[in-house]
Amino acid sequence: MSRFGIEDSTTEFKVELADTLEKEVVAFLNSAKGGDIYIGVDDSGHAVGVDQTDELQLKIKDRLKNNILPSCLGLFDVIREEHDGKVIIKIITAGGAEKPYYLKKYGMSEKGCFLRVGSASEPMPVNMIEQLFARRTHNSLSLIRSPRQDLRFEQLRIFYEESGFELGDKFSANLELLTEDGVFNLAAYLLADENGNSVQVAKYAGTDRVDLLESKEYGYCCLVKTCKQVLDRLEGIENRIINKITPTTRISRPLWNPVALREAVINAIIHNDYASDLVPKFEVFSDRIEITSAGIVHAGREQEDFFAGYSMPRNKTLMRIFKDLELVEYLGSGMPRILKVYPRQAYCFSSRFIRTVFPMDPAALELELSGETPEKGSEKSSEKSSEKSSEKSSEKSSEKILRLLEESSQLTIAEMAAELGITPRAIEKNIKKLQDAGQLKRIGPDKGGHWEVQ
Repeated sequence: MSRFGIEDSTTEFKVELADTLEKEVVAFLNSAKGGDIYIGVDDSGHAVGVDQTDELQLKIKDRLKNNILPSCLGLFDVIREEHDGKVIIKIITAGGAEKPYYLKKYGMSEKGCFLRVGSASEPMPVNMIEQLFARRTHNSLSLIRSPRQDLRFEQLRIFYEESGFELGDKFSANLELLTEDGVFNLAAYLLADENGNSVQVAKYAGTDRVDLLESKEYGYCCLVKTCKQVLDRLEGIENRIINKITPTTRISRPLWNPVALREAVINAIIHNDYASDLVPKFEVFSDRIEITSAGIVHAGREQEDFFAGYSMPRNKTLMRIFKDLELVEYLGSGMPRILKVYPRQAYCFSSRFIRTVFPMDPAALELELSGETPEKGSEKSSEKSSEKSSEKSSEKSSEKILRLLEESSQLTIAEMAAELGITPRAIEKNIKKLQDAGQLKRIGPDKGGHWEVQ
């Protein structure tokens, strides 16, 4: 088989940049999955290469930006790749949410609207154009007027400058932060220095929502800043690295896969349905993290496309800006990365929400249950002495728990965890061992009862 396979409903080959580029992109935008266009690849799927790739990439972006309506900014990526010693250009196109897309020159007509049929881009029938237009999303962020018009964007400007860009005087129009009548839209409101939008991060002592340890809101500022604050909290504090030194090596394991966690957090913030006035929520339990965002992914083909990484950005303005700032790489890249680590069952779809559940790594939890990390000097000891050291550290945790409960028999799991500086999960495990050994007994219910040291 050839290097790039064959042309089909999601793949198009072109030896060079042709006048039909916009037509092919429109066809992919009007499809459910989108598709990939390879420039510098012949009809048999072999790379022949192109010259002056930087200039070619700029020309492609400019043509797609200016010749297609509704705006497809945020719905395509233009990537330079090298295959068999040849440089090619790959255009990744997502299926758009504002169908029908059409060529600006011909308008919303059979000459301007196209649909991918097999390996060809065919004119869209008039009745289909009318049906798609009738179903077009009217509550997109770009069409909803901001509740405030006195917006400032100094935080957004700083983020762009840090990424090597400069926002000019017309940035609000260029970034699609205005409605059709020229006032700030809801996307602008979310990206402004001050707004009423926030994101909640909650932490619980156990596996349910009964014992709340902490609840904190991040936001009321530029959504990019909010995203970074949530990432700092979850990546830097909650996703701690558990270390253990053995006679031969140092074992380090995070509670969650850091790449998958980052992708899931950013996806929840970018794709949340802000038009519904609902915001993303992040909840940390003693055995898992749950990430909930507002949105709908229908059963069947739509969910299959979701897991395959065929991205249809709900908020393309946010997607475009997060990509500019390199918080996301390219369309559809996040889900494949997540599915390398966590199964599809990590996602739960309801009538209004998408919930992602990542369990803590069992191996990391086992390391944490061993208690204090052995000193570096123990690396010289035998494997047998290392095992004894782990047992002793676990015994030390149990002894500390017993001493605490002798002083105050009504301490909760959360209070013991805070006092000893270990996780509620480790407390629960050690308490179970003490109960099994007959050293500790619970008198009365969880609430209102007390512990009795035997």
